[in-house]
Amino acid sequence: MEKRRYLPLMLLFLAGCGGVSNTPISPKANVQITPQGQTVISNIQTSSGNWRSWIQMPPAYADCLTPCFGTSIEEIFKVAEPSLSGNATMFELNPASPYADGLFSAQLIGQNSPQIPDANHAILPSIHNFIYDSYFYVTKDSITQVLEFDISMYMNGVGMVWGTQCNHLGDGNWDIWDNVNNLWVSAGVPCQFVNGWNHVTLNLQRESDNTLLYQSIELNGTTYALNKTYPAGIADSGWWGVTANYQMDGNAIDTPNTTYVDNFSVTYW
Repeated sequence: MEKRRYLPLMLLFLAGCGGVSNTPISPKANVQITPQGQTVISNIQTSSGNWRSWIQMPPAYADCLTPCFGTSIEEIFKVAEPSLSGNATMFELNPASPYADGLFSAQLIGQNSPQIPDANHAILPSIHNFIYDSYFYVTKDSITQVLEFDISMYMNGVGMVWGTQCNHLGDGNWDIWDNVNNLWVSAGVPCQFVNGWNHVTLNLQRESDNTLLYQSIELNGTTYALNKTYPAGIADSGWWGVTANYQMDGNAIDTPNTTYVDNFSVTYW
């Protein structure tokens, strides 16, 4: 199932607008600085106030709050089982039509972000590298159409979405997002997750001219070098922030699906 990906406008404004002042990082924000100068935001799945969610329904795949034309989504935090850390989050999709999607997005950096405020726009211009690292639990791989893992960054009228999806029941390959033409492109490397816990790591880069570089994908211990680049897109000048997305795509027969996320971190520098 090939579908277009529409950007969540509400999410962008939440991440990029508002009149709050820049404040120090809260101790409960799970943020650490490594000796190498990298910033690690860890346990993202535990921050219930950090997440926003939408349903995307065919054929337009525009954002819609739950419930939407019979489709609903749900998040449950502080899940002890199944869990690796004892603090996983459950994501549930109950579709009412074929290929309905549930989009879950964590605000990481931005004026209104509970994690790292950036009201003065001082942080984003210095960021050129991201590592998206997460464990996800598949309850039934035979019904899990697509799982999507993204980093989105908006500043100075530039829109950069490192969109990465495992097209599990489609062609069985990884897809990456083309920001200019707004479509998915096969990365040409296989993607097959398993029932139980899976581990995904994405290495992503913003080049000096804002070109998006997809460096590599690692799934369950196998690393695929991509080294594929795409130009950035255009965004409203008022959008300013970084988000990390997790998305569940429904299958052709409206099957309810539940997955879990644990030990979810984003590293940037």
